[in-house]
Amino acid sequence: MQAPIQIRSLYKSFESQYVLAQLDWEVEAGSIVGLLGRNGAGKSTLIECMLGLRDHQGGEVLLFGEKVGELSEATKAKIGYVPQSSELFEWLTAGQMLNYFKAMYPHWNDAKVNDLMRRWELPFDKLISKLSGGQKQRLSIIRALAHDPELLILDEPVASLDPAGRREFLREIVDSVIGHQTTIVFSTHILSDLERVAMKVAFLNNGKILHEQALDDLMEVSLQVTGTVAAVAQVLLEHKPKKVLQKTALRDGNDRLLAQWEEAQTQALLARSDVRVERLSLEDLFIEMTK
Repeated sequence: MQAPIQIRSLYKSFESQYVLAQLDWEVEAGSIVGLLGRNGAGKSTLIECMLGLRDHQGGEVLLFGEKVGELSEATKAKIGYVPQSSELFEWLTAGQMLNYFKAMYPHWNDAKVNDLMRRWELPFDKLISKLSGGQKQRLSIIRALAHDPELLILDEPVASLDPAGRREFLREIVDSVIGHQTTIVFSTHILSDLERVAMKVAFLNNGKILHEQALDDLMEVSLQVTGTVAAVAQVLLEHKPKKVLQKTALRDGNDRLLAQWEEAQTQALLARSDVRVERLSLEDLFIEMTK
């Protein structure tokens, strides 16, 4: 099956400062990928370039095999997008706004819209300008889900929602993937939410996708080793990790190594007394991977 997102050598700069530097990325169909990066790393810029909402200076973006600047109407109808801030027609009621977008999509799911509006307690007849920030965010999500998109791009979609609202939304995301094989790219700084839904995580740092891996596998095989420079060098020589993710010289003169290991290597590492070996939480991995 063709990858719905293919990015090759994408370059974007603002004045003389690059944000995306020859970035390559491919997202396979039916996956939920959490896009992680520090504030200012370029997550929103990448998403906007990916969707053709922002120009880029080099490289190529293909969505469903079509260049992003030349998408057919049929391909555009396969894509849903929830931006960081809700971009809604505030002079319309929620019902009027949804009817406007309904006319643009051949596969509009009225049953889903009605069910979500009821469950999320959103009135069809209330002006959007009179809705709270959380209600506007829910309405933006409903608009993006209403046509059962094959590709759903979410840029910090739950920032305005309370914990109960976030959980309901995440449940809807999981149902979308199971029921329709929707491909989802999900940028968020709320890592606990990401752990609930993401199949893979991709780390954006220094303008590139630094590392991408299935979340369960990432958490299982990644270990952090801390010790003297000589001890860490010996670990690298004797145990030969599958992949070194990060190596840092600490202020106290020791070295810190974040790497991935086979099960036998892990057991041997845990038996050593000359280094400290730790499994990291996703939050700690995120901090280490995006330094």
